[in-house]
This record gives sequence, C-alpha cells and structure tokens, in this order.
Amino acid sequence: MAKNEPQPRVLFITPPFTQLNTPYPATAFLKGFMNSRHIASSQADLGIEVILELFSPAGFSLLFGEIERLNPSLSANARRMVQLSDAYKGTIGPVIAFLQGRNPEMAHRICSGGWLPEGSRFNQTTDLDHDFGHLGIHDRAKHLATLYLEDIGDLITEAVDPHFGFSRYAERLGRSASTFDVLQEALLAPGSFIDTLLTGLLEEKINRYNPTLVALTVPFPGNLYAALRCGQWIHQNRPGIKTVMGGGFVNTELRSLSDPRVFDYVDFITLDDGEAPLLLLLEHLSGALSREMLKRTFTRTNGIVAFFNGSAVPDIRQDDTGTPDYSDLPTHSYLSVIEVANPMHRLWSDGRWNKLMLAHGCYWRKCTFCDITLDYISRYEPGRVSLICDRMEAISAQTGHHGFHFTDEAAPPALLRELALEILRRKITVVWWTNIRFEKNFTRDLCMLLYKSGCIAVSGGLEVASDRILKLINKGVTVAQVARVAGHFTRAGIMVHAYLMYGFPSQTARETIDSLEVVRQLFMQGVVQSGFWHQFALTAHSPVGLDPGRFGIERENKDPGSFANNDLVPVDRTGCDHGAFSEGLKKSLFNYMHGICFDFPLQEWFDFRIPRTTLAPGFIRDVLLHDASEEPAKTSRVVWLEGLPNVSFPVRQKKGKKIPSARFVIQTQQQEITFHTGEPAGTWLAELFPTLIPGNGELVTLDLMEASYRAAGLDDFKGFWDGPAIRLLREHGLVCV
Repeated sequence: MAKNEPQPRVLFITPPFTQLNTPYPATAFLKGFMNSRHIASSQADLGIEVILELFSPAGFSLLFGEIERLNPSLSANARRMVQLSDAYKGTIGPVIAFLQGRNPEMAHRICSGGWLPEGSRFNQTTDLDHDFGHLGIHDRAKHLATLYLEDIGDLITEAVDPHFGFSRYAERLGRSASTFDVLQEALLAPGSFIDTLLTGLLEEKINRYNPTLVALTVPFPGNLYAALRCGQWIHQNRPGIKTVMGGGFVNTELRSLSDPRVFDYVDFITLDDGEAPLLLLLEHLSGALSREMLKRTFTRTNGIVAFFNGSAVPDIRQDDTGTPDYSDLPTHSYLSVIEVANPMHRLWSDGRWNKLMLAHGCYWRKCTFCDITLDYISRYEPGRVSLICDRMEAISAQTGHHGFHFTDEAAPPALLRELALEILRRKITVVWWTNIRFEKNFTRDLCMLLYKSGCIAVSGGLEVASDRILKLINKGVTVAQVARVAGHFTRAGIMVHAYLMYGFPSQTARETIDSLEVVRQLFMQGVVQSGFWHQFALTAHSPVGLDPGRFGIERENKDPGSFANNDLVPVDRTGCDHGAFSEGLKKSLFNYMHGICFDFPLQEWFDFRIPRTTLAPGFIRDVLLHDASEEPAKTSRVVWLEGLPNVSFPVRQKKGKKIPSARFVIQTQQQEITFHTGEPAGTWLAELFPTLIPGNGELVTLDLMEASYRAAGLDDFKGFWDGPAIRLLREHGLVCV
C-alpha cells in the first residue's frame, strides 16, 4: 500500500443465518489474517444479531404487530400463539438470557410447567425423564426452551416470512439456482420483515465501522439471499463502499458464473481461500494493482462477467494465516439450544465452540462423491502442532471458552496424535471434537490418548454401509473396519457420529436395507451414538460428476446455467427409487438415537414392501468380539497417561526364600492399582516411568524401550512386555501410539 494512500478498512460480515450457538469462523479467520498484515478490519455476525433483535420483547411487539397488519389466514396452532402474544412477550427475555447462560436459575421455572406458552412443537416431546433423568433439569429446560423458539419460528414462517429458518434463510432461492432469475425476482420485491431487521443492523455496522470494503461470506445456500440483500443496500445507500463475496457456496457453485446481474449487488466475487485474493483486491482498490493481476476474482467489465487470475502470488500457507480473531463478535451472546436429546447430536447446537483447522484440505481426497478436484479438498497442507496449540491458547484467552471444534474435512490420525501429545505436554485443559475417517490407524491406544487430551467426540463418514458401494466410493474402509474403529472410540469414552448416505449410483433396494440393518446393529451395540442420513447428490466437481458413465449413471441433459452450476441431476437406470426410502431411514434413525426400537422389524419403518436384509443379526457383535489388538510397531511411541507410581522394594517370602521385589502403587483418576515385579525389572521400570509422561522431553519408542531393558542387564523383553505388569498398565493408561 502506498504511503500516502488512505488505509483500507475491511468489514467482514456473516449474513443470516448459519448457527445459533457459536460464530461461523470464516470472518474470524480472515480478521486474524488481516491482523498479521496490519490491515484494519472489523467483523459482524448479522445472523445472531438479527435473532437477538427479533427474539426480544421489542422484537416480539414488532412481530405480532406485523402479523396483525398482514392479517394472514392462519392455522389453529398459529391463531392460538397470536392469542398468547402477551405470554410470549413476557417470557422471551428470560428464555434468551437462560439460553445464553446468563440466567441458569430459570431452568426450574421452565421445567415446572405452566410458565412457557406451548405450541405444537411441544406435542413432539419424548419421555423427558428417559432423556434427561430426574436431575438433568438444566438440559431439560434447554430442550423445552428450544421447542418454544421453534414454535415461534413456525409462526414466523407461516405468518410473516416463508423464508425464515434458524440456520438458513431463503435457502430454497440459493439451492440449485442454475439461473439468477428467482433470486433477482426476490431481490427486486419489497423487503420482508426479516430483511428490514437485517438492513437496519447493517446500517448500524456501516455507520460504526465506516469501512472501505465490505466482505460477505456465503458458506451455505441459506445465507446467499441475505448476503445479496446486504450488497443491495450498500449499493443503494453507500455507493462509495466496495463489496466482495466469497465462501463455501461461492467456491463450489459459482465457478462458471456468467450472469452480469449478480454485480448489481456485489462488486467482486472471489473463489477458494480468501486471504491472497483479498490482499490483491485491496491493492487494486488503492490503485496499486491492475484488474488483470487480481487472483481468482470475478467482476463486471463493460457489462459482461470477467474473471481475473493473472497474479502469480501463491496462496497463504496454513501456518502464515494468523491466529483467528473473535474480537468484536458477541461470543457470550450466542444461544445454546438442544433440538434432540441425543448427547452427541447436540454438539452442533449446544456449546460455544471455537472453530479451528488442523490442516488445509483432505489427506485422503479419493472419495468419488466428493468435490476432490476443488482447492478446499485437493490442496492438503497440515499445520504445525505447536502453532495450533499456540492459537488454541490465544483464542481461549480471548473468548473465555475452552471448547474447540476442528472443522477439517478429515483429521489425520498422525496429526491428531501429535496434537494430543502437545496438549498433554502443555497441560492445557480443553474439550475438542473433529471429523475423521474410520481408518485402521485409529487404534484403541490412540483413541485413549485422544480422550486424555480432551477429545469428546468424532464424526465420520460411514456413508453407504455396503462393502460393494464403499469400494465404488473409494472410501478406503469396510463395514467391519468402521465397526471396530467406532468401538475403539466408544470404549475410550469418545462419542461417535456417523454420516450416512443412500442413493449412490447402482445402489439396490436390498443394499439400502442392509445399510439400515448395519446402522441398527451399530447403535444397538452402542458403538455409534448419533447419525444423519442424506441422499446422494451429484456434483460437477466430483469423480462421479466428471465421469458418470463409469458409475452406471447419466447426467440429465441440460444446458449449464449462468449462475450456480455445481448440483447436477443424476439419471440412475440400474438402482431403485431412492427417494422412497427417505422417511423410513430418518424415522428409524431418530428412534435408534434415542436408544429405542431396536427390536422393531425393519419393515415397520416403511409403508411399502422392502426386501429382507441379508445381514446376519449378530454381524456387528461378532466383529466387535473378534477385534484382536494388533501388536504395536517397534517405532510406536510409548506414553504413560497417568501419574508417577509410588515404588517400594519389599523382600517377599516364597517357599522359605527371601526374594527381592518391587511394589508399584499408582493412583489413576478413577482407582488405585497395584502390581509387583522382580527387583531388577522394577528398578528399571521405576526409572523409565518419568520419561513416558508427555512433557518430560524424551521420546521413548518401543524399540528404544527394549534396548534400555537389555542395557539394564535384563533379558526376555517380550516375556516382560506380555506379562501381567504391562498388561495391567496397558489397561490403565500405558499406550503405544
């Protein structure tokens, strides 16, 4: 930037809506990068701010006033809620404060019954005593308060704005919008009630921060429309401010954009990682760089869409992007809600999770349904563990929250091992969860190490629980392997969520039902706690989309659109009517996640005749029973996860002979364990113990341990390793990773 040029001021905005419980991380990541380059920036999550504006006594007065003004034809449930408007206005303030964690005592009032007005959502409650027990009053209250919010959401959708949703807004307009026509029509129409709240808050942010550039992140189709509404307001009311749009939706859907009307709402659109394109865009706006030297940037030139990518500046390395900065986001104002009582499923909506990435891209990048040709998947670059932990400590200090969600496509086992060891070495107290592949390297020992470092949950793609389809997907796992790995996590105390897919090309009805039977058995055996079914979607940048014939399908023959062009329509002539299974799959899973209905025949979930499963009823049980532990590699690191033992050297009597021995007493977190060895082996082991604890500066591998054993004049290391002392230690915290 030239010295005499006015310094740029960037305002990063997350438009409505993404999630209620924690900030979407894109703006915090980019603000952290701007900090590293000494560029002034601010950020705002207009999603949570619109929610808090609306879900307040004043907001409810406006809402019910708007319903009265519009005088729509309402259902009986909505009419009842309108008649209870005073009750809603009187309860919304305390409910929001409770869900923000500022008013915990309200749990008793919420659970007592008769205080919250109840709409139709309360008819869906399950056995709350079963779900929460008699003492889980706080969680029960969260669940009831969530139903209360969802009731109001239903009323807004029915009476005021059909586009409303707590984690998406006008999603239908953004999903599969191959042309801009529908969005254009909506944007040219008068703004809705929600739009008015949004633009009022946007104006407040513009006046406060006085930016020269507003950057709008669009991770999902459910916040595209609101992003364009923001750009429209800026163009009409602050034409001197430039606007740029990027994010996950843009990166996948708009790569062949050709409709110039989009640029009536935003000035620039960038693809893939935003750091380098933003830096170059700021240089261009200052006059120091020509348009031709921008990076992966669309704009309108002479009435047509032009794409500029002349810069040779490389993307910013993961280690050089700076520490995400959550300042100027209301991190203590987000709402922790519980939509489903399932303890794993709730992680997406309950808790203030700081978002971080361990690596850029995916280390596997082979799944045939995935957009593996795009940068966010294909360019794998792991971060340095020491830097990741530095960032964790800095973010915890800034936000006051010590929970982390690593949003990687799939976290590599080796990187997770090093992260866990570094967390233990630094003695950081954190809670974290992430996405994984169910690969064999997640051994029992590694899962124990991850749990000790604070890991509480993992989510991974089981996808279609059929070995034939898994091979077509190129997932690199089998159903049996998934079961074994899920068992390792669960036995270590880590919850497991499975992403499930139906409708992959050539999948038959029997394979779908066999997949459901696998899922039933996984839940029944308790090795998977949560799941989500989604129907296969054909995308332009996946191997299936690029070569559909190889997978036995065709792409619907239609001209590419001028706007979004990632979602394609598959024509599968070999499989079945996949959509017919949707309701039954989801209904059965809902019950399995609540720990019930395992004894129901699979036919119970469907209103049409289904094939019988070919899977043995004890298949998963037998896989788990025969999960023999593999011998650890000689290069495995040996780690002790508990405290140092108390060692004494008593002389034991055996058949009249005095035998010198060593006695070890260890206080683990849960119990006291005691064992004896011979004196020479005990002396060696007592000296070895401190070196096995993370943070003591030594790296002890199994082969080095054996060499040390022999150097102490001892022999038969294998006999000692397989003996009772090591077996006991292996059960209580000695791991090989």
